[in-house]
Amino acid sequence: MAERRQITGFSNPTVKYLRSLREKKHRKVAGKFLAEGLRLLTDARESGHVPEVLVLAAGRDPHPLLAQLECAVWAAGGEVIETSGDILSKITGKDNPQAVCGVYAEFDTGLAALDRSRAKIWLVAQALRDPGNLGTLLRTGDAVGAGGLILIDDCADPFSVEAVRASMGAVFTQGIAQARWDEFLPWLRGGEAQLVAASLRDAVPYRGAPYAAPCFILVGNESRGLPEDYELACDLRVTMPMHGRADSLNAAVAAAVLAYEVLDSLG
Repeated sequence: MAERRQITGFSNPTVKYLRSLREKKHRKVAGKFLAEGLRLLTDARESGHVPEVLVLAAGRDPHPLLAQLECAVWAAGGEVIETSGDILSKITGKDNPQAVCGVYAEFDTGLAALDRSRAKIWLVAQALRDPGNLGTLLRTGDAVGAGGLILIDDCADPFSVEAVRASMGAVFTQGIAQARWDEFLPWLRGGEAQLVAASLRDAVPYRGAPYAAPCFILVGNESRGLPEDYELACDLRVTMPMHGRADSLNAAVAAAVLAYEVLDSLG
């Protein structure tokens, strides 16, 4: 069996490289991203994704899932590194890291990689800026059996540490695509699809609306919502009642409410 590599110094080049993956510009150059936590990495392994590099905190208690993860990394020709909790904290940017993190290759995020026939529901987000919301959308997609999440225009990075953490492992189970609106719309119209958005413009109540599969649920920017021309391009616009002072729901919450209604409608 292969042996763990020991790293004890903060100035080690590998530590600097791993730490750099917290920044988008370095992730894009390397084509890699970080994920942390034994449960999340186990979910990734069970979904067919094994880290290229596994980093462990020294002195942690043995765990059967960790042993399985190590074996999978070595079987795939990867590397296992053991280091201190302080160095792991520097790598992940958390004061109390989860004692294990992994480095993964970023996925193909082109529209062509998606198979719209694999699911009845897809989530689409336009100009979503909050990585927590993005991660929540991925988690929602996993919960409703969606095919994936399509990010339109300038969105938060789905491979940021914050988004991956918020996804609770769904980043590994959901298809992810990134495109501009003028790329997405022709792709969407090139096959069977219904584009649905929450809106006040010529909208019908979201309960009992005529949803059709595959249904693409579109949400907009957290503060500005969707541009008018994007809404007008939708096949169906639905409205959700607001009984309090707030005039709208959080983007990720709105997507979740709609997704479950669509799921119930499509059966």
